[in-house]
Formats: sequence, C-alpha cells, structure tokens
Amino acid sequence: MVIVELLVLKGAMASCVAVSFDVIETANRVLVAQGRTPAFRLTMAGSGASAWRRLAPASMAASAALPDIVVVPGLGLTNEAAIVDGLQSKGALQARQHLADRAAAGAEIAAACSATFLLAATGLLDGRRATTTWWLAPVFRRMFPLVRIEQDAVLVNDGAITTAGAALAQLDLMLAIVARYAGATLADLCARYLLLDGRRSQLPYSTVALLAAADERVARAEGWARDRLEDGIDVEQLAAAAGLAPRTFARRVERVTGLSPVRFLQRLRIERAIDLAASTSLPLDEIARRVGYAEPSTLRRLMRREGRMQKVARPARYEGAQA
Repeated sequence: MVIVELLVLKGAMASCVAVSFDVIETANRVLVAQGRTPAFRLTMAGSGASAWRRLAPASMAASAALPDIVVVPGLGLTNEAAIVDGLQSKGALQARQHLADRAAAGAEIAAACSATFLLAATGLLDGRRATTTWWLAPVFRRMFPLVRIEQDAVLVNDGAITTAGAALAQLDLMLAIVARYAGATLADLCARYLLLDGRRSQLPYSTVALLAAADERVARAEGWARDRLEDGIDVEQLAAAAGLAPRTFARRVERVTGLSPVRFLQRLRIERAIDLAASTSLPLDEIARRVGYAEPSTLRRLMRREGRMQKVARPARYEGAQA
C-alpha cells in the first residue's frame, strides 16, 4: 500500500487539504467497489495537521513506516511579503527540515500553489523544472533563480519532485499521484467521479497586468500599450514607453513575465480581444482590428495557440451569416 503523507502547515488552504482527502478516498472507494484492495494510506504531519485529523477520511491512519510521497497543500500565501514572513515561521522552518529528511530517506515530494516556495526554500528544486501559481511566478524567479520555473504549466514533474500551479491544481496533483502509483485508468475514473475537466495549462487564466506589476518599467509599458493596441504598436515603441533600450526591456519583460516582448504584446492583444468579445457584440474581424490585427485569421491563430479561441467564438449571426 502506498503511504501518502500530507504535510499541512497552519494556514494551509482548506480547499487544497480537503481535495487531497477527497481524491485519495475516491481512489480507494473505486478500488473497493471493484473488489480490489485500497491502494493508499493517508497520514498527516505539520503544524496544522491536528486541526484536520478529526475531519480526515477513513483511509487516514497512523503509520510508523516512512511515506512513499509527501504532499504539501497550498499555504494560502498571496503576495511577496506574506511569503517571506511565512517561510520564516516556526512551522515552516520545521516543515523545510521535514521535507529535506523525507527526500533524503527516498520519499517523493509534491507541492502545489504557494507551497512550492516552501519546497524551493529547502534547495530541493535547485536546477530542476517547476511551476507555481501563475501570478507569483515573478516573485518565485526573483527568490529562487536556480529553479527553472514554467509558469504556464499546471503540473511539472522532474524526477522525484512534482509541482502544481494555483490552488485548484491540487486536484491535478493528487490525480497525478493516483496515476503514478495506481494507474492512469483509476486516475481517470476518479476525475470522472469528481467532475474534473482536463487542464493542461494555467495560461488561459493568467493576466499580463498582474505579472507586469512586479516591475515598474514593465508595468508602465503595459499600461501605455493597452491604450494604443489599435494603432499597431511594436516592441521598440513598448521599450521606449518603458524608458529602456530594447535589449534591456526584453530582459526585464522576460524576467518578470516569462514572455518575450513579442509574446508580451500578443498577450495584451488577446486579453483585450477577450474583453471585447465578452462586453460587446462586435464581429471577430472588428475585434481583430481594434486590437491591432488587420486580418482576423491572425487573431484566430494566436487564440488557438494559447487555448482561448472558445472565449471569442461567436454564433454564426455575428459573422454575418443568415440565421
């Protein structure tokens, strides 16, 4: 039986802890319904564990055995100041040592949302690929430059360590654990029982403005560009608006947002197109013109690449077709 240890700190997001319970319990119940033996035993540790033990599912049990995998649910830290303070708390310092010890003993490690900062603080992510909640990616890059952050990914597995994006990516993380240890078929059944749709990227949920806010010059360029998208502005003009040389601007944009200047400008146009589609009845060709594209096909292609085409799709009447 696979032992899954939840390392729960005080202040951990209730949704992340509860969904971890639900996925493990669902997996075991599906197996029992099939006449098979439950695959998982759940245990808990950490400064916030005692508050959750009475709510834990039947699969929760004390165990003297070392866990096969340690999972750290999201910590509910939403900005840089809270993260810096939170990582210095007594519970966080103890949890960092606990993770280091578990990893040294051979356990796999998984963390979601802002818990990825706790994992990174142990040094276990140095030189590895990882993801985190998308709006904290600029902070993560600044604090942990040795980690190769992939902010658009929902899940990133690098060897014995798996990280997940924003809070509800905890579901994806737990299903990945089920798939890894008990098979993809069981994970798929759990997803169906829990009505979870597949999500491959955080990209459709992220906004450039929140990412750009981490750098005053990049934020200045972002605000300037939003007012001029219809004018067909280019990257050199963006850099000038930021008061920076093009190469310097490119470095700062990529460091803060993880995007090249060209992708940065494309994302601004796409976000504006989505806003127009949601708030007006304009046809797609007019939306494309208002965000700086002469050809609607260019906007369509970019939207499909980033998984957002459905958000600007129009019924036929908006395209001039007869009802």
